[in-house]
Amino acid sequence: MSILSILEPASTTTARPAVARHATGSIPATVGSDLLVPLADGRVTDYANFDHGASAPCLESVRASVEAALPSYASVHRGNGYASRITTQWYERARAEVHAFVGARDDDQVIFTRQTTDALNLLAHAVPADATVIVFESEHHAALLPWPAERTVRLPAPRRPNDAVSNIADALRNAPEGPRLVVVTGASNVTGEIFPIAEIAAVAKAHGARVCLDAAQLAPHRPVDIAGLDVDWVALSGHKLYAPYGAGALIGRADWLDAAEPYLYGGGATTAVTGDLVVWATGPARHEGGSPNVIGAIALASACAAISNHRDAIEQHERSLLARLRTGLAQIPGVTTYSIFGEDADRVGTVCFTVAGLTSTLVSAALSAEYGIGVRDGRFCAHPLVGHLLADSPEHGTAVRASLGLGTTREHVDRLVAAVRTLATSGPRSEYAESAHGCQPADDPRDLRAPRIW
Repeated sequence: MSILSILEPASTTTARPAVARHATGSIPATVGSDLLVPLADGRVTDYANFDHGASAPCLESVRASVEAALPSYASVHRGNGYASRITTQWYERARAEVHAFVGARDDDQVIFTRQTTDALNLLAHAVPADATVIVFESEHHAALLPWPAERTVRLPAPRRPNDAVSNIADALRNAPEGPRLVVVTGASNVTGEIFPIAEIAAVAKAHGARVCLDAAQLAPHRPVDIAGLDVDWVALSGHKLYAPYGAGALIGRADWLDAAEPYLYGGGATTAVTGDLVVWATGPARHEGGSPNVIGAIALASACAAISNHRDAIEQHERSLLARLRTGLAQIPGVTTYSIFGEDADRVGTVCFTVAGLTSTLVSAALSAEYGIGVRDGRFCAHPLVGHLLADSPEHGTAVRASLGLGTTREHVDRLVAAVRTLATSGPRSEYAESAHGCQPADDPRDLRAPRIW
């Protein structure tokens, strides 16, 4: 395929609604869907990936987009060579694609970052010095920690969606005069539960506050619509969106960002530099100093397009698997699942659970070594929330998280449920010992060394 055949007519910067492109049909294919992994008994099996909440596998279409871009890859914006001009077009079209993906307003900026953590730290850098920030303790550390402690109000994890709204309203009524920012997750990275974003935004606006939505866990599974939700900024990560090439984005209002010092001092962030004067750029360039991650931006845009074009199929796939997983785990004695708002709350494909008598590290290690299942154990960079959820489970300080996605199949769900049932009933088949990675079979025949691939 030639470069010119890949290029489309130049995209406009006008935002398209995030919910406009809902094609039906099969879900997008992922790289590594045929991955085989060794088991402790010497067999091999296909990998059952329940760790999408940490990093999702790469889409095949994303890989194809990156491979198409690499032959003409060059630095952007300041080169007049053919490759630079082509790459610049792709980079800016990637910006337009992300803009459309989240239903951004016409004048909203898209600033490419490394991931959600970087995007939220960028916004924290731009928040006015006299602003009050309000955030729930149930947030991921990326949304909980960047704000100055002396100007931040931390609210306890709400018990119900209505409590989340009323607690924000109370906090805003008691907040000092001046700018205010409410930071809230779209979907919990621990339980998958969806927060009442539109209602929180309405309360915030009624009190003159702005809203930043952490959409890292929401965007891969449900539409995000900045204009429809009436939020001011959205932060998201490519590696959660099946584009693991090191890019994320902060999308939203320009005024605080244009008024802040550049996030990175360097080339591209300036319009003029003399011996005693620096004139900084406005717009996305102000905070994208240095040569940007062009390939990451292209990958992110490709993933956004694929997800937008298959939203209905993706949601149907994930809702079906999640219902099957939750039903299966609920029928196992000794297994406890955890929720912020209750079992009936709307959620994306994430389940947090513990198994009586077994540590979460042992459960995750046994699922991997004996069943070829990948889950995550720990406190998931949300220590206050996990502590809150496990407060009535003194034997457990950590939990297991199973997060499904496009790389998950019905057989994977059935295998996980059956494996957890066996562990809860009979325990692991092998003896396990502590290791640098937490826990592994004491006599592990698997070769877990990663071969050099370069």
